[in-house]
Amino acid sequence: MNARNSKSVHGVNLVSALALAVVLFATSGLNAQEGNSESQGGRLEGTWRLQVSVKDCQTGVVQRTFPALLAFAKGGTLTVTTGGQPPALFTPGIGVWRHTGGHTYSAVFEAFAFNPAGVWIATHRFTRVIELDRGGDEFTDTIKLEILDTSGNLIAPGCGSSTARRFE
Repeated sequence: MNARNSKSVHGVNLVSALALAVVLFATSGLNAQEGNSESQGGRLEGTWRLQVSVKDCQTGVVQRTFPALLAFAKGGTLTVTTGGQPPALFTPGIGVWRHTGGHTYSAVFEAFAFNPAGVWIATHRFTRVIELDRGGDEFTDTIKLEILDTSGNLIAPGCGSSTARRFE
């Protein structure tokens, strides 16, 4: 096998391993919390289209906006994909969510950032406070971003918000 084929096989194995890890993570979350769907407020479950606004944390001024998709699964797992970063430089987000009371939910997810050479350079950790509307088809949220280096140290904070509509 030549070096090029070896890299291709290694890349396929890495993608397969990541896909398996996501499935195992999601399955373990579902099994651990299967009986809690009512306490988690199942109304958030489903897929949502968002318009995300990145804001200056000091002034609240919007710096840019982009679309995203969030999928809230029964049992409290969450997957996220965004138009805010090039796919070659940023993985989808994986995380958890829970009902905190009334129409309010919280969610936390992480995604990995890479440089153009494909080297992992940071982890982006997003914490969201979500307020679902009474009809259950729209929500607004506030976002706290923590950009962490590969050792888990905070590099930079970020702020934002989004508006969302249920994907139908």
